[in-house]
Amino acid sequence: MSYGAPPEDPPFVAALTKAAWPVALGLGIATVLLGVCALVWPGKTVVVVAVLFGIYLLISGVLQFVEAFSHRFSGGTRVLMFASGTLSVMLGLLCFRGAEQSVVLLGLWIGIGWLFRGFTELAAAMTVHNLPGRGWMVFFGIVGVIAGMVLIVSPVTSVVVLAVLAGWWLLALGLFEVYTAFRLRESAKG
Repeated sequence: MSYGAPPEDPPFVAALTKAAWPVALGLGIATVLLGVCALVWPGKTVVVVAVLFGIYLLISGVLQFVEAFSHRFSGGTRVLMFASGTLSVMLGLLCFRGAEQSVVLLGLWIGIGWLFRGFTELAAAMTVHNLPGRGWMVFFGIVGVIAGMVLIVSPVTSVVVLAVLAGWWLLALGLFEVYTAFRLRESAKG
């Protein structure tokens, strides 16, 4: 067994690394800029996200309508898809009545989702006693329930706080991506 120099990477790995670092750098810079925008303009960021959320609701509602009229599912499933599609379209249209309404709807949507997820995690942890990580499930279930209630009680303020937290997260992630891009560049040179 020889303990000499490590084997060199195959040529395609070197070529891939050389081509990947500018892409990684561009993504890192874009992530940093997005994080800065979320930190500088959290209210406007939330409005943009809320409008995108409205568009998502409209598209998902229309797609659910299409699925409701297909014959791939049973009658009961098709009725549920039709009802869900109707609700999604109505909520999507509500998002376009005004910025404040769309932000409130986004906050309520996230809050209700977190509340349901928290209760689901708590129920799973309470009923399955030999579940790995059961204590963590209980902890995150309680956190989810509390966070969901906070969002439901104060949706606009809570969503703006989430935008600021997301801004800090994006800033840190972007800086890490930029660092990784420069590491890739050094690897491609060597």
